[in-house]
Amino acid sequence: MAKIPAPKNICCLRLSSIGDCINALAAVQLIQKQFPETKITWLIGKTESSLMTGIPGINFIAYNKKGGFKEYIRIKKILKDMPFDCLLDMQSSLKASFLSLLVKTNTKLGFDKDRAMDMQQIFTNVKVKSPESPHVLDGFMAFAEEIGCKIDKPVWDFHLTDSDYSVARKYHIDKTTMVLSPCSSKDYKNWTIVGYVEACRFAASKGLKIAICSGKSKKEKAIVDEIIENCGAIKDKIINLSGKTSLREMLGVIDCAGIVVSPDSAAVHMANALNVPVVGIYAHHNPKRVGPTNFMKYVVSIYEDEIMKEHADSSNLKWRTRVKNKHAMLNITSAEVKKAINDVITDYNL
Repeated sequence: MAKIPAPKNICCLRLSSIGDCINALAAVQLIQKQFPETKITWLIGKTESSLMTGIPGINFIAYNKKGGFKEYIRIKKILKDMPFDCLLDMQSSLKASFLSLLVKTNTKLGFDKDRAMDMQQIFTNVKVKSPESPHVLDGFMAFAEEIGCKIDKPVWDFHLTDSDYSVARKYHIDKTTMVLSPCSSKDYKNWTIVGYVEACRFAASKGLKIAICSGKSKKEKAIVDEIIENCGAIKDKIINLSGKTSLREMLGVIDCAGIVVSPDSAAVHMANALNVPVVGIYAHHNPKRVGPTNFMKYVVSIYEDEIMKEHADSSNLKWRTRVKNKHAMLNITSAEVKKAINDVITDYNL
């Protein structure tokens, strides 16, 4: 199909998650760079929108995913007088697909059969060809290519302000700091307390300061408290940022740090986008699909080993196939993570 000529007015639809929205931002900002006259509206989740506050040239419409039918009607009213040249539907979910019905356009781009799910293909009339790379970032960039952009190296600009760096300044976060973000969106994707403790002790032995970040939930704060309590002699030197940062303040903290260590979480994608070395820890999801594209060298992954335990032939697995063993992360050793941390320290002279 011929590429759509430079649209004047587009709507992007990607509600969640934080990491996926960060990857989608690279595609949106590529469109901004190459089509500076194009007006861009982005339907995005309420939480995710707080991360994007301050990015110019994008009209963010925050959707409260818990708002039910009233929220649907509210979005309908906002969009009723907003025609678009095309919709970039970057989210395969029924909720997103029903929202796409509110977008006034005759051209609705969605994933092809390899990446679409939850019947998204019924709601779209242009199927974006999946790239050879399995990474979600490249899948989003394919949308930009479909509307005429020339694919370039992904670049992110969050337009961070002085206020976004306030927590980093307060706690003296700098390139001698390792940020540990131990909590993922799903408990089974978290590594072990013992492993995190050993990583902290190793980093401290190399002269790094330690700052631990997490969300504001009681569960996440409890995990951070347990890690710090078990760090023994260095526990009083650890900076506890659990629940103390907004998403943009966390960006500020990570941007100032020298290294980030985290399981499959938003922190990995933040660090990757900010070009801060990150040690991503994976067992359940293929890092070739969801890992930090700029720092794959430092990924610690047992995905391939674990997936072969569940599938005799892993050569033709579906794109989203994940390891089902909820205890898989227990099989990652501290030695592997410490080696990756040490590689970053060496490569970046931390």
